[in-house]
Amino acid sequence: MAAPSEAPVTRQVSGHAAPAQVPSGPESWQPLAAAVAELPVLDASGRPVPFGELFRERRAIVVFVRHFLCYICKEYVEDLAKIPKSFLQEANVALIVIGQSSYHHIEPFCKLTGYSHEIYVDPEREIYKRLGMKRGEEIASSGQSPHVKSNILSGSIRSLWRAVTGPLFDFQGDPAQQGGTLILGPGNNIHFIHHDRNRLDHKPINSVLQLVGVQHVDFTSRPSVIHV
Repeated sequence: MAAPSEAPVTRQVSGHAAPAQVPSGPESWQPLAAAVAELPVLDASGRPVPFGELFRERRAIVVFVRHFLCYICKEYVEDLAKIPKSFLQEANVALIVIGQSSYHHIEPFCKLTGYSHEIYVDPEREIYKRLGMKRGEEIASSGQSPHVKSNILSGSIRSLWRAVTGPLFDFQGDPAQQGGTLILGPGNNIHFIHHDRNRLDHKPINSVLQLVGVQHVDFTSRPSVIHV
């Protein structure tokens, strides 16, 4: 009886579907397997924390990114960094980013993006796998992201430059791994899940904030210079 609950979560809420609502009825959430909730993520000091502890007592937006060298992920997290903590506190919602690199990359990535909310890593990608996150690029039109500032050439060059000039020369995760966005908690309850089909298929941030009652954020202010 336990095996079905541990299968990968594959229910997709597409970026092109009708606007989703956070379910509120007794049958409106999907359970997160206890075995997945017990898997560890690492904080910036390398301390393991059970995944389920992150949202045991609260509702949380959890964003799984591809890898920390991905320029699209960097620019998406730069916009996540613009969400005022007061907006999240008013709605009693946590914002959590999870990557798949070594924990040594967390602090440099936060400095690079200005991100000051919660962040952890799943270096073995075990939670990615158990949640059904995709590997490889699915050919699909994802539209124009409001969060991507660079074109593919300039973004890729910056990513390569950061790789070769960083203190640890690695790709900071599996380049083929895709991410996704979930709304979880309190407890082992999944209220919303979106599996990214490709690197541009992330959910627009304000559409996720709306689902949990967080005020919209103006992301139109762009820096005049994008630093490497």
